[in-house]
Amino acid sequence: MSAALAGCASAPSADAAPPEPSPSAFTLDIDAPPALAALLQQHLDAQRLRAVPDLTRSELLRIETTLPTQARDLLATQGYFSPLIQVALSPPEIQPPRLHLQVQPGPRTTIEAVDLRLDGPDPERTERLVTEVRRQWRLPEGAYFTQAAWDEAKREALRTLQQRDFARARLVASRADIDPERARATLHLHWDSGPAIRLGPAQVEGAQRYPDEQALRWAERAGLRAGLPYDETLLLAAQRQLTQSGLYDSAFVLLADDGPPDALPVRVQVREAPRQRLQIGLGLSTDSGVRLSAEYTHLRLPGLDWRLDTRLRWTQKDTIVGLEGISPLDGQGWRQRLGWQAEAQRDEPRTRTQQWRWTREQPGLRLDRALFVQWDTSTERRAGAAPERASGLGAGWTWTRRAFDDLDDPRHGYGLVAELGAGWTRTPEQRPYARARARALLLWSPADDSRGQRLALTLEGGAVWAAAGARVPASLRFWAGGDGSVRGYAPRSIGAPGDGGAPQAARLLALASLEWQRPWRHDGALTPWELALFVDGATAGDRWSARESALGVGAGLRYRSPVGPLRADLAYAVRDRRWRLHLGVGFVF
Repeated sequence: MSAALAGCASAPSADAAPPEPSPSAFTLDIDAPPALAALLQQHLDAQRLRAVPDLTRSELLRIETTLPTQARDLLATQGYFSPLIQVALSPPEIQPPRLHLQVQPGPRTTIEAVDLRLDGPDPERTERLVTEVRRQWRLPEGAYFTQAAWDEAKREALRTLQQRDFARARLVASRADIDPERARATLHLHWDSGPAIRLGPAQVEGAQRYPDEQALRWAERAGLRAGLPYDETLLLAAQRQLTQSGLYDSAFVLLADDGPPDALPVRVQVREAPRQRLQIGLGLSTDSGVRLSAEYTHLRLPGLDWRLDTRLRWTQKDTIVGLEGISPLDGQGWRQRLGWQAEAQRDEPRTRTQQWRWTREQPGLRLDRALFVQWDTSTERRAGAAPERASGLGAGWTWTRRAFDDLDDPRHGYGLVAELGAGWTRTPEQRPYARARARALLLWSPADDSRGQRLALTLEGGAVWAAAGARVPASLRFWAGGDGSVRGYAPRSIGAPGDGGAPQAARLLALASLEWQRPWRHDGALTPWELALFVDGATAGDRWSARESALGVGAGLRYRSPVGPLRADLAYAVRDRRWRLHLGVGFVF
């Protein structure tokens, strides 16, 4: 009760005047270079003591005496070990008292030599690790010494040692020998690698609805297997693969605390996703306008154990309905997909397509491969013309390789995807056809600045071979335009020249894009923002002698957010002579 009353009594009335600020017991003047003056202002004890009332003259003299020692300690953290410091206290008749601190920092200490030593059971392997630590070392010879940089360099070096083979590496001794007269520092670090670690059996924790074997199989798809040398990237990859499976909301893969070094158990901690999930979305896209979507997922159908995905998407330009069943992974990491999808496109030509598809696939973070059989139908309607109906039965193979440094926001690496297929058209007559598609993305950035500027080159090509009179379903042919294709143009606006000038899905497509990105710096430091310049081009047609080409150029902004890169591109369509804004989020290949 008393606490409540006290709280009420402390609330100021609306008419009460704001309290007068308490006068400082003394003033402190600091004469030093701006960066060091800010450091001293923030951390000197004298700043806190200014708020103490009724300080006596003897207490002020004690503060005057301790100021040089505190200032010298703070300056040493920034590499200044031979400063000249003077402190003066004003005479008693001056009120309020004034302390004047004058600092001449002297030369800043630089690193003269770095001595790194690692003890371990395998001299050749430990030497390679020391070379790796030295390559990433944050305080090389010639760099300025600061305490913060020294502490951070030690932490990063130990982390580098613990990332592969030697998870139990530890720091035995560290020493920074400072020569104040010469303003030079020699750094000494000594580690013990501990035993070489090999992965033992994996143990699943937290599984309830889904069998442990599913978690273990998804982890194996990331390369996690008993008997391998310890590698932190393997554990992180297994975590990512588990969360991408859709069965788990979160996953943590880590080494057990106890166990033999040559077979240290791995703990796979999972939190399962809800068995059923309904998602309803409302969005706006520069390519398709207003977007409404609904997705229902059942992760384990009773009696079948398959996953069921249903989806509905409506935009101002098209409607898509889909249904797909997905089996669990088998012992070799393969699974089955059986799906149906129907799409109605409302722009010219008005096109309706359906596809039934069976797929046997082996998914993975770095490598995907699949075999498929599919049945396609399409109906294309053009103003003033009879509808064109087509259908086809085909089979094929797809392969995807991702060799990026980061799968969410890569700075360098490459990605490749290839697809080959063949089949027979069924409507209006039976004719053989073959289809091929390939796409490559190459990212390059300077080796000495992995977060600096970079180039992105995209190449894509597709072809359908069939007799001139054969009707190949529209879903097997190609379009270009829009975000991720040729910016500056609407989706499905670049295709084969059609009757009346409207493009149609093409049998041949070639696309290229070159983008240059440069980080935005502020006061010499990198920010999450990047500037981009790009040029995109594509050509499409049913024959190379009769094709349509388009070029887009522009500039954009990138923001490195926690959910992936956010993109805003303003592109100019050279063919159509108009500007178009493209927005996007994330990285997908």
